[in-house]
Amino acid sequence: MSTGPDLSAATWRKSSYSDGQGGSCVEVADGLPRVVPVRDSKVPSGPALLIPHAGWASFVEAVKDGAIS
Repeated sequence: MSTGPDLSAATWRKSSYSDGQGGSCVEVADGLPRVVPVRDSKVPSGPALLIPHAGWASFVEAVKDGAIS
C-alpha cells in the first residue's frame, strides 16, 4: 500500500480566489517535493488532493490568464 507525504506539519494558506464569506475556500501547502497538496479549508482534517507540481503550475497559469474562473 502506497501512502502520501506526511501533511501533519504542513503550513496551509488559503487561496486568494476564495471568497471572504466562508464558502468556496481552498487551501494549499507549499514546500513538499513533487506535489502541491490542496484541501477544503472547511474540512481541515479531511483528505487532501496531491497535485503534481507541473499540473498545479499549469492550473495557476490558466487561472491567471482567465481561461478558468
